[in-house]
Amino acid sequence: MSRIGKQPIDIPAGVTITVGDKEITVAGPKGSLVVPVQPQTETKVEGTQIVVTRKDDEPKSRAWHGLQRALLNNAVQGVTKGFEKKLEINGVGFRLSGGGKSIEMALGFSHPVKYEAPEGVELTTNKMEITVSGIDKQKVGQVAAEIRSLKKPEPYKGKGIKYVDEVIIRKAGKAGKK
Repeated sequence: MSRIGKQPIDIPAGVTITVGDKEITVAGPKGSLVVPVQPQTETKVEGTQIVVTRKDDEPKSRAWHGLQRALLNNAVQGVTKGFEKKLEINGVGFRLSGGGKSIEMALGFSHPVKYEAPEGVELTTNKMEITVSGIDKQKVGQVAAEIRSLKKPEPYKGKGIKYVDEVIIRKAGKAGKK
C-alpha cells in the first residue's frame, strides 16, 4: 500500500470538506479550493480526519492513491496557512518595483520586464526580494518558476533571479595566459 496514501489527513478547526462525485471542495479561513476526484480512489471524512483509499490494487490505482492524498493535504494546508516562495534578484543595475498583482523589473534588457500574476496569487516586493504567496500550492510554484525563468542565475557571477534557499554553484573564470 502507498505510504503516503494510507496516512489520514487531520482536518483543522474552521475547515469544511464537501466530498462530491467529481470533486472535493475544501473551504477554510483563507478561501476555497476544489480538488478533482480520481476514479480509482475513494475519499471519506471520518470525524476530524480525511481517509483516502483505493478501489483495487492495479498499478494505476496505486499511483493515483498517493497523489489524491497529497493534493487533498495541500488544499487543507493552503486554506489554513497558505503557501509562499521567496525569490531574490542579484545583479548590478537590476531593479524591482510594484507589488500586488503586477511587478516591474529591470533585468539588464533594453526594456523593463512586467509580470502579471494570475488570480489567487499575490506578489509582494521588499528591496530585491519577491514573495509569491497564495492558497494554491501549484499556482504559487508555477508563478515563482515563471518569474525565475525571466533571468536565470548564471554560474560565473550569480547574476539573475534565484530562490532564496537555492545554492548557485560557481564556475571558475578564464585562466590567464602564462
